[in-house]
Amino acid sequence: MKAKDIVIPEQDPFFYVESDTLRVLERVEKISKKHPVNVLISGRQGCGKSSIVRQFAAVFNRPLATFQIGILSEPGQLYGEHVLKDGETSYRPYLFPEAIQTPNCVIHLEEINRPEHPKALNMLFSLLAEDRQVWMDELGLLNVAEGVVFFATMNEGEEYIGTESMDPALRDRFYTVLMDYIPRDVEAEVLAKKTGISRATAQEIIGIINRLRDHSDSPIDVSTRTSLMIAEMVAFGASVREAIIYSLQINKEHLESILLTLHLEKGAVDVQNANKYLLFVKPNE
Repeated sequence: MKAKDIVIPEQDPFFYVESDTLRVLERVEKISKKHPVNVLISGRQGCGKSSIVRQFAAVFNRPLATFQIGILSEPGQLYGEHVLKDGETSYRPYLFPEAIQTPNCVIHLEEINRPEHPKALNMLFSLLAEDRQVWMDELGLLNVAEGVVFFATMNEGEEYIGTESMDPALRDRFYTVLMDYIPRDVEAEVLAKKTGISRATAQEIIGIINRLRDHSDSPIDVSTRTSLMIAEMVAFGASVREAIIYSLQINKEHLESILLTLHLEKGAVDVQNANKYLLFVKPNE
């Protein structure tokens, strides 16, 4: 990643977020005017954790820099490395020091509970604490710039191989937002608007996907990202069956049993989350 990558991302015009979460993010934006702030976003795979960080940066006109914590194997690795050139050793800084010193930057620490070695996170502690600075012999004193927001995202649970339990002292430095899949009607609307398929077809896709998610014997985590892939395949001529099979590599017999169950339950009313889901976009100027 180079300095030119610290840019304001484009807004997703069809990004829905739970109303409670939206209020929290609006408050985080206000708190950041006083001092840098940290937010931890946890949830199931593919429920939009990385996307909400990007949308936060887009909506509030902030540059975004994303760093993969899963590749870290030693303390200080985010900051730079020693290199040998023409027989001489020098220090080459990475983008991270520049990002934390960029005012109003959104710093995304992706998969924060998946470092190759837990001690690789040690040099984040002071950056995320009240003093907001870290000393490095190679770079001197690094201070977090005004308005910076640190977002950390993670999948949490025994089913996620390679993840670690997050250090309580590190977790204590974050506000926490828990995310889950968006409700059926909202997800269907997103599919229809983003891919151009009919609302009825979008509802058919989501009905099957939710049945797969909630299957009593062998539930399958199907992300919104994957449901969009399915809808896009349908938009270009595939049947719903084909699109699901190609996207999920699901056993055809299992899929047919789900379709039969849905057919028998046609007309059943789904119980929806009582909390509202709202568009998280910039207000019209």
